[in-house]
Amino acid sequence: MMSEYGGEDLFKRLLVNTWDWAVVQAVREAARRHDARLRSKVHDPDTVVSLFRLGFAVDERADERLMELKRSGVAPGLALPKYGELVGESFRRDGFERWLRSQGEATFDAAPAGRQLKGAPPDDLSETVRSLVAALAPLSDSYPLPHYRRAR
Repeated sequence: MMSEYGGEDLFKRLLVNTWDWAVVQAVREAARRHDARLRSKVHDPDTVVSLFRLGFAVDERADERLMELKRSGVAPGLALPKYGELVGESFRRDGFERWLRSQGEATFDAAPAGRQLKGAPPDDLSETVRSLVAALAPLSDSYPLPHYRRAR
């Protein structure tokens, strides 16, 4: 989706004014669907908290915020400065992994579905997200589904 001659070219032709946000949305949707597919293989998937399943209200608000940013007319790299740094033309795997590790320590166990973080999700949403992001390190060849299990 982010390839200059793939999705980016297609979106530039179809969506002249918002192609850059369409790329962001397409990549996010692909990641969300992959996350959902992995979660569906877990016993009681409704108890899984992941980067793309933080809870209905939070997930809805994230969607609304992205739409607000898209309507603002500001390019994704300016509206989301870290996005521009991390996935721009100069993407470097080692730099991305360094950024992941800068989010803090994540203690997790390997579980059938992925990397299950120890304990309950923090009460603070930003801490939850930071620990889920940190659990992406070390990078692997496939998405490791960092997640918490919430008690029923």
